[in-house]
Amino acid sequence: MKTVRVKSIEETNALANKIATLLEGDGLICMAGDLGAGKTTFTKALGKALGIDDVITSPTFNILKIYDGEPMLYHIDAYRLEGIQQDLGFEEVFDENGIKVVEWYDYINDVLPSERLEIHIALDGEDRLFQVSGIGKKYQEIEEVL
Repeated sequence: MKTVRVKSIEETNALANKIATLLEGDGLICMAGDLGAGKTTFTKALGKALGIDDVITSPTFNILKIYDGEPMLYHIDAYRLEGIQQDLGFEEVFDENGIKVVEWYDYINDVLPSERLEIHIALDGEDRLFQVSGIGKKYQEIEEVL
């Protein structure tokens, strides 16, 4: 695991830009952290790095939002899915080309692909600590260069 200390929105944007570039148009980012830690803020920065002009908002009530771009951005917020056992079709989303971001991923861990980039955001005073773990060769390489 690599920890990246972020002290400003500009540093969040820079981290999102770097990860967007390293994903090369396809990948899965699984995010965790307390409410208000910065999961959606990071996703907004990632979308901007991908050239998406739409306003990115938390899909808490929609669960999934799809943003057109090259690549596409699939944004899932699993916060309301804790304990739900029904098939919601996420496997199809994970098979799509594009960048997939899952907030509160631990609530749907059983349907996630095994290879992914996990980011846990912790508050440390005014700073954010992005704890990044790459699972699988592609994602381990991303973790190493952050």
